[in-house]
Amino acid sequence: MDEVAPALQDLLRRETGGDVAVDRVVALSGGAASLTFAVDTRRDGSAWPLIFQRAGAEEAAVGALAKSVQARLQVRARQAGLPVAAVVAVASPADGLGDGFVMERIEGESLAPRYLRLPDYAAARAAMVGQCATALARLHAIGPGEFADLPLPAASPAAARTAMYELYRGFGVDSPVFDLAFAWLAERLPDEPPAALVHGDFRSGNFIVGREGLRAILDWELAHVGHPMEDVGWLCTNTWRFGAWQRPVGGFGAREAFHDAYVAAGGTLDRELARVFELWGSLRWGVMCLQLAHAHLSGVRPSVELAAIGRRVSETEIDILHILKHGEV
Repeated sequence: MDEVAPALQDLLRRETGGDVAVDRVVALSGGAASLTFAVDTRRDGSAWPLIFQRAGAEEAAVGALAKSVQARLQVRARQAGLPVAAVVAVASPADGLGDGFVMERIEGESLAPRYLRLPDYAAARAAMVGQCATALARLHAIGPGEFADLPLPAASPAAARTAMYELYRGFGVDSPVFDLAFAWLAERLPDEPPAALVHGDFRSGNFIVGREGLRAILDWELAHVGHPMEDVGWLCTNTWRFGAWQRPVGGFGAREAFHDAYVAAGGTLDRELARVFELWGSLRWGVMCLQLAHAHLSGVRPSVELAAIGRRVSETEIDILHILKHGEV
């Protein structure tokens, strides 16, 4: 932290042209793709709470955007009317801060189990169905020309399935449930050209929530060009309900109400395909669990946490079987 603070202060002074003092830098979390810090600053004598996010020391997650690209994408998402923290500054190699950027800190609750359960957030949960539907409709309506200059990954759903299958087979693990899911998806995922900007990780746990509902969408590092139903199905995946399985939409809402709100906000919805992408979501998270466990078992990132996440593969297998039998979970 002693090394980060002066460099951040120099960056902020240069980019804002103001009198900025960095008082404290506190590490908040570390993930496969990024490290996040709360930065307490003063600008012209007034408190100015910020967030600094930079690429992790470990190898970035497959498909994760460089932080400099993520910052540019967040700027455009905010310009399109999405609730996204304002980007303040982007670090250059000469700043000695790694691949990172600074954004404004938005107050609120980011721990999903809290805002999904506490009585104080009852009104927020009711509002978030429409708020999330509107945010996704606006995101998916952004024209391709608005982000054509950004190096975003792009793939049709069918191509994405093939790539994920190859990733899965590379771990040397045989899951009959996963094999069945991949075969089932091969018959149902379209092979149409990718044309929509997709968040890639739009779910409970990646939101900042206040008493009035959704305040900000976080973690854009998996954004890509793909099919809009990826985001719709991912939000409804059972894993991201955090135990509130009776409320399919992120643990806070009803599926039909969410689908209707998405259409009302201008989104084009394929309800059957959205259900297909719910199974895709369970399978995708299952493969991600395998990937994290493999990082531990291979010695690349020895971690009890990663080993424990690997045990969650069985949860996704149960969800997949339930969907195949009953059509949903």
